[in-house]
Amino acid sequence: MSGTGRAGDLPELKTVAKVELTKYLGKWYEIYALPIIFEKKCAGGIAATYSLRPDGDIEVINECRTGAGKLVRVRGRAWVVDKKTNAKLKMTVIPWLKLNFLSEDCWILELGPNYEYAVVGHPDRKYCWILSRTPELPEDVLKGIISRLLAYGYDFSKFTMTAQKDFKK
Repeated sequence: MSGTGRAGDLPELKTVAKVELTKYLGKWYEIYALPIIFEKKCAGGIAATYSLRPDGDIEVINECRTGAGKLVRVRGRAWVVDKKTNAKLKMTVIPWLKLNFLSEDCWILELGPNYEYAVVGHPDRKYCWILSRTPELPEDVLKGIISRLLAYGYDFSKFTMTAQKDFKK
C-alpha cells in the first residue's frame, strides 16, 4: 500500500498501491456509507457511475431514489492528484470548475482483486463508501472490510446501510 494520511491520533490511512483507472470506471452500488449531504434525501438505490471525460478527468454521476421513488441525479468531476498510484483523487460537484479548494479528497483505500468492490474514504475519516459492482456484497467480504475500517479508525456505528434491493435502476 502507498499514500498515507493521518487525522489526529488515528492510525495511518493507506491507499491501494495502484489503481487501473479503466478498470475502476463504470457503475458502483453503495453498500454502506458515512452519508454526505446529497444522500440525505435518498431512500435507497444509491449508485455512482464513473466515465472518462475528453480532458482525461473522470465524470461522476451520483444517483439515488427518494422515498417517493423519484430519481435524483447529481453530476460531478474527479481528477487524479497522485499520478504514481492513481489512488488519490479530488472530487467536486461543480463539474465545470476544477479547483482544489472547492473539492474533496477521495482516496481509494481498498479494491477487490477484480475490482468487484472498492472502499473510498477521506484521510480525516469524515466520509467513506463501501462500493460494489453489484447491489450486494458477500457477507464474508463485507465483514472483512468492516474489520479493516475499524482498524483504520473509522467509527462504523456512524455508517448507514444503503437499501438497494427494492430500487430498480
